[in-house]
Amino acid sequence: MQYKKKNQINIYDYIVYIVFAIVLLLFALWLGGNFFSASNLLNVTRQTAMVSIMAVAMCFVIASGEIDLSVGAVVALSALTAAWILEKTNNIMFALMGALVLGILIGAINGLLVTLLNIPSFLATLGTSSIIRGFAMWFTATKAISIRNETFNFMFGMGKIKFMPIVFIWTVLVLIIGYIQLTKLSYGKKVLAIGGNQIAARYSGINITKIKILIFSEMGLLSAFAGIIYAARMQTARYTYGQGDEMNVIAAVVLGGTAMSGGKGNIIGAVIGSLLLGVINNGLIIGGLDTSQQQIVRGFIIIIAVAFSTFSRKK
Repeated sequence: MQYKKKNQINIYDYIVYIVFAIVLLLFALWLGGNFFSASNLLNVTRQTAMVSIMAVAMCFVIASGEIDLSVGAVVALSALTAAWILEKTNNIMFALMGALVLGILIGAINGLLVTLLNIPSFLATLGTSSIIRGFAMWFTATKAISIRNETFNFMFGMGKIKFMPIVFIWTVLVLIIGYIQLTKLSYGKKVLAIGGNQIAARYSGINITKIKILIFSEMGLLSAFAGIIYAARMQTARYTYGQGDEMNVIAAVVLGGTAMSGGKGNIIGAVIGSLLLGVINNGLIIGGLDTSQQQIVRGFIIIIAVAFSTFSRKK
């Protein structure tokens, strides 16, 4: 009897794939060829690239039993930083390094607030989010910064290799790295151990402070990278970028099978969850639904995601 329980398939672990298939089927019946054209499906991968990339890092954050609400603000500030450096120097490497290092520093600060000051991550990152967004507004006087570097815009924006969007390639690379980290490296095992039982993890010799700072730093890094992609796709940077993305990222991660209570993560599922949200938004737009109706559907998805996560932990 015990053997059967250990090997029994838990349908909740695959719910994101099942829902994704159902949504595709429903849109196929409702919208037909307009939705399933190659150009539209590739456009979905572009639109979801930023959320997908952040979802990989958020998977580690949530699997460790924490949460990060500052990701949207980091997106905005990193996009503005990259655009400002490009405007002053026209040097792509400087722009990338400036934005990415800034993201890492913000993530490290979040990690220090959570570990050394024992501030709950929800409140710590909510506070830093407000500071970062306010600084982005003050830094630019709420004005946009244009990006005229065509190479930058091609590499991180609307460029293609043959028919494949480059931003999709970036997403796949981040997915692969995140998957290896979580499933093949001791770092991933430590993250899951901390999320599963922090006290037991401490007694087993895991440096919880170090790991959590690394987790939040990686979250800041990939949020900054998402900001770079935002800026390159739009060929401009604004302080409004990333608003509301934290909810989409969290919903994608939880839909993908990562437990809100920690101890369980699914990198591939998180990216599929992001694509699912993107497919739903895209399909609703093609179907003629307005923004308010899309918001309602997205809210239901978040509730369902949390419910399925809870059921999955109980099984």
